[in-house]
Amino acid sequence: MKILMVCLGNICRSPLAEGILNNELTLLGKKHIVVQSAGTASFHVGEHPDNRAIKIAKKHNIDISKHKAQMFKHKMFENFDRIYVMDKSNYYDVITLSKNEIEASKVDFLLNFTNKCPNQDVIDPWYGNENDFEKVFTQLENVCSELARSL
Repeated sequence: MKILMVCLGNICRSPLAEGILNNELTLLGKKHIVVQSAGTASFHVGEHPDNRAIKIAKKHNIDISKHKAQMFKHKMFENFDRIYVMDKSNYYDVITLSKNEIEASKVDFLLNFTNKCPNQDVIDPWYGNENDFEKVFTQLENVCSELARSL
């Protein structure tokens, strides 16, 4: 099983989701599942995560500092079984690249996994402060914990 987390720049939400889900899977001994992340825009390709994301992850004993941003590419439909997006814009950008129903069926909003409100966004903390990153971390931790248990 291979899972891809997708946000806009691949420096805040998706690397946090990748790190959190990898941590949860490790705690559960599920080493056969691969989790990676990507962004729909090329703004930060090759860069490490935002320092605030690194800091909040480290506070929770998760190291995302070595991650390097990459852009979502069509070939990722082949390489991943599930593709979880953080918001409606990411969904549109990824779905637009799909060429058939099989590819499109791999894409879903991450929060759809646990949320009763369909297609809800994980708010982008980029323009916020450390408290906003903490809120996003908590939101991602809750959904990733449940997702890890289901795999």
